[in-house]
Amino acid sequence: MKMEKIEELEKMAKEVRKGIIEAVYSGQSGHPGGSLSIADILTVLYFNELAIDEKNPKWEDRDRLVLSKGHCSPALYSCLANRGFFPVEDLKTFRNIDSYLQGHPDMNKVPGVDMTTGSLGQGLSSTVGMAIAGKMDKKDYRVYCILGDGEIEEGQIWEAAMSAKKYKLDNLCVIVDNNNLQIDGTIEEVMSPYPIDEKFRSFGFEIIKIDGHNMQEIMDAFDVAKHVKDKPVCIIAKTIKGKGISYMENQVGWHGKAPNEEQYRMAMEELV
Repeated sequence: MKMEKIEELEKMAKEVRKGIIEAVYSGQSGHPGGSLSIADILTVLYFNELAIDEKNPKWEDRDRLVLSKGHCSPALYSCLANRGFFPVEDLKTFRNIDSYLQGHPDMNKVPGVDMTTGSLGQGLSSTVGMAIAGKMDKKDYRVYCILGDGEIEEGQIWEAAMSAKKYKLDNLCVIVDNNNLQIDGTIEEVMSPYPIDEKFRSFGFEIIKIDGHNMQEIMDAFDVAKHVKDKPVCIIAKTIKGKGISYMENQVGWHGKAPNEEQYRMAMEELV
């Protein structure tokens, strides 16, 4: 059964990647590199882990997910569309002036989006607030936050991390997308946040390190995280920017650029 589930998730991850490419190509704008690097993690979350209901997006007891690196909305939108929150066909309207699928997620316009994001560094604060609210209301839901490794250069991340420890938020799971690239180059060149594991550990987090493209490791990490008590969890996922599209992989130039017609065709052929 486990192998069947992994195959099912890997197949869905390809569909999610197709949606990412479709959206960015159709809008001729967007961020494919970082969207592709989190495609496997989001696929496991939306198709194996999260307690959510596409027919009732505002279900009070649902698990929450905040995509703090909001510029990677194509990955989130593709997961939500494939899960049934809105039509997959709508991905082709991405970043169109009259589309509800704008460049960054908007909780007031897109079904299934739990927090409006885009200003880097702010998403973890929102997630901490949700986790505190869950504790105060004695709810069992879990909250997840996806951070970029370049994004954790922001100081507000560490203020939120201190709060997560203080309030013993064991209902909070942070995922760092460690693809090692941001808009201007490698994260070491810009402003190194390494060692990421030791930093989060010093702020009171339980640390789990995984290959962010290995479905089994991703699933196991979320299972372990649910059993950690009295402190938050940080999953550091080693990923490849542009994963799944050969000419985009580990290329900083694909941080925020749309493929042309030939590149679009090549990408979609690779995802068959």
